[in-house]
Order: sequence, then structure tokens, then C-alpha cells
Amino acid sequence: MDRQQDFVLRTLEERDIRFVRLWFTDVLGFLKSVAIAPAELEGAFAEGIGFDGSAIEGFARVYESDMVARPDPSTFQVLPWETADGQHYSARMFCDITMPDGSPCWADPRHVLRRTLSRATESGFTCYVHPEIEFYLLKDLPDDGNEPVPADSGGYFDQASHNAAPHFRRHAIEALEDMGISVEFSHHEAAPGQQEIDLRYADALTMADNVMTFRYVVKEVAIKQQVRASFMPKPFTAHPGSGMHTHMSLFEGDRNAFYDSEDPYELSGTGKAFVAGLLRHAREITAVTNQWVNSYKRLVAGGEAPTAVCWGHANRSALVRVPMYSPGKASSRRVEIRSLDSACNPYLAYAVTLAAGLKGIQEGYELPPATEDDVWSLTESERRAAGYASLPQNLNEALGELESSELLAETLGEHVFDFFLRNKRAEWDAYRSHVTPYELRTLLPVL
Repeated sequence: MDRQQDFVLRTLEERDIRFVRLWFTDVLGFLKSVAIAPAELEGAFAEGIGFDGSAIEGFARVYESDMVARPDPSTFQVLPWETADGQHYSARMFCDITMPDGSPCWADPRHVLRRTLSRATESGFTCYVHPEIEFYLLKDLPDDGNEPVPADSGGYFDQASHNAAPHFRRHAIEALEDMGISVEFSHHEAAPGQQEIDLRYADALTMADNVMTFRYVVKEVAIKQQVRASFMPKPFTAHPGSGMHTHMSLFEGDRNAFYDSEDPYELSGTGKAFVAGLLRHAREITAVTNQWVNSYKRLVAGGEAPTAVCWGHANRSALVRVPMYSPGKASSRRVEIRSLDSACNPYLAYAVTLAAGLKGIQEGYELPPATEDDVWSLTESERRAAGYASLPQNLNEALGELESSELLAETLGEHVFDFFLRNKRAEWDAYRSHVTPYELRTLLPVL
């Protein structure tokens, strides 16, 4: 038994923890959990916990369903609230999913990201990620198709306290930091009920685990404050959507590979090639970074989200931005990808964005000039004249780009690639055949 496993077992005994929740994520990004007693954990470390993979979205066909969840002791954390009896605490660990012979499960999103990170390691890079996660606090989650009601009436950076969910962000941050997840900033966002919490940078795999934990913790804290939290990309017609702007950097040992003090914007040749890769493959990766039909209600002109494939510095209408908050500080040089929404599968989203950037480095892609245009204000014809490609305008268009992408097929692996396409095609077919309240309201009276 290694030292980390021994630490986990001792902590369970010292803290009188009664349940250990083993977490993993399906292909669509939904958190799965199985609870075991502490007495079973030593066996789980040695042999894993068997389960029916065919019952998990995208994991296996019925005739190859035996799978094993193997807890990763480095992810052990005590959950920051008591169990239902009010006397004891439970803990969680993320799992790697394997086949019975111990080989990795190709459908495990954590393995997809690990595989991409291995390619970065082979090139000498470590990938760090820092997300800005937006979400809405709502008075309730209506199940009748009506628009929800925000839990407050605040605006951008408002300090004012509200009767609904008082001090929500403070409680959420305390719970996250109790679980070892460092928070850098938090504030009220532009729309009523909309919040943003930014996590301090970590390596990409740890951050994907942190994002899954973040969504769970935020929803639990909201329920305790008698409101609901939603990471739906665009729950309101009249208000902005919820994004997950993601800052990425590559390090070679202790050196930031994106930093060059001689460049006017302090961006190295490696950083420029990385951005060029993101731009060239932007349309291909969008189905993964924005995976729901609702995601494309956010990616519209005037909606404060990117709609065109371009990059800039201070330009927040660009798809990729190179922030200049700390000139001369080598460790701070990074690129910000603004298309991701907070409902994506973080393992797959980080895998495809990293793969696109690495492709740019490996192939020596040339970075086009930065744009200083307000791309949001340009018409489609003006964009084309300026040389800007548009991001896909709906899930069907995005899936067409994904389906023809060799890079995405290689990054996701055949199993995840095929399942993701089939599942999302079905989602699009169900969506496009549904008659919406908008159609009934505008067309039924006049046609």
C-alpha cells in the first residue's frame, strides 16, 4: 500500500467517516457516485469496485459491460457537511475507470484527458488551467417549461446583500476551500441572479476534477440556502448566458513556455502557435466545448460571448484573448479561451482545447494578425469581408465540423467520438422536431 492510500485510511478512522463516495463522470459530463463503507476501501484500492458499464451513458455495450472503478487516493477530500444523521461526515475520491484486466477504459473522460496530457508531457509541457465559472441562482427550477425567476436583482460587481441566498458566495467558497479547492475571485455577474467564481490555476486534470466538484458543491450550498443553482448555458432570453472562460498556459519545468519578454505582447512563438491551433480548429472543437442545443443560444451576436474565430488582447469580443493584467510577470502569461460554457464536460473540453493548441505548436501554425474590431457589431457579410470565420451557429453545424475532424477523432478516441456524435445527433433531432412556445405564440394566431 502506498503512502497516499495509508493517509486516506488513517484519516477515515481519525475523523470517524462513515461513507466514502467514489466519483466518476460519464461521457456527457454527469457526475456518478457509489458509496462504500470505510472497511471496504482497502479492497477497493487493491481491486477496484466492479459495476455495469452498459448502464452509464457512453461507457459500454451490453456484451462488454463489466468495468472497474479504481479510486485515486490523491483526490481524497472530506465533504464539508454532515451526513443525514447530522453526526458524521463523508468523503469523496475520483476514480479511474478500467476494464477487468486493468487496462484503461477508453470511454472514461478522465482517461481521454490523461491521454492528451501525456502527449503534452512528451513534448516537454505541463498544462495549467484557470476557469472563470458563471452560473445562475434561481428561486426554483420550474418543470413546466416556463422561464425561471432569478434569486436576486443584482448587477455586475454589485455589493448589495439580498434576502434570497444571503452571503451565498461566501458559503460556497468556504465549502470549496474546505475541500482544498482554491478560489481566486468571486463577484455578482451582469444579470439578476448570475454569479461568477474563479478558481485558482491548477494542472488540467486536477482542474477538471475541481470543476466537477465545484458544480456539485455550488448546487448543494444553494439548496441549503433554499434556492437553486443552474449551469445551463442560457436559461433566460433577455439575459446573458453563463460561460466558463478558460485561461491556459504551458510550462516547461518552471518556465512559462508562453512568455517572451522581447515580444510587444510578451507572447512567445510557442504561445502564438498554440493560439493559431485554437483558431484553426475552433469550429471542430465547438461541439465539445459547447455540447448542448441550448449552448448556441449563448453564442449569438450581442450576447457577450464570442461568435467569430479571431484573437486579440484587450478585445473581449474575440474568441481567444491574451490578457495583459501583469506586464513583465512571466508566470502570468496565458491565453483565455472565451467560448466554453459552464455546462461542458471539463475533461473532454480541456482535452480538445489542449489538443488543438498542441497541434498548432507541432505543425508550426502561423498566427494571423490580432483583431481590434468589435466583432459583435459586424454583420455576417462584414465578418466574411474581414476574413473572420464564424463559430457554428447551432449544434447540428458543430457536429458536422466534429464529424469531419481527424484531430477530434484522435483526441477523443473512437469509442467516445462515435458515442458523442450519436448522442448529440439524437439531441438535435429531438430539439428540431419540438414545437416551441415561440412558434405557437408568433405563428399560430396568424397562419
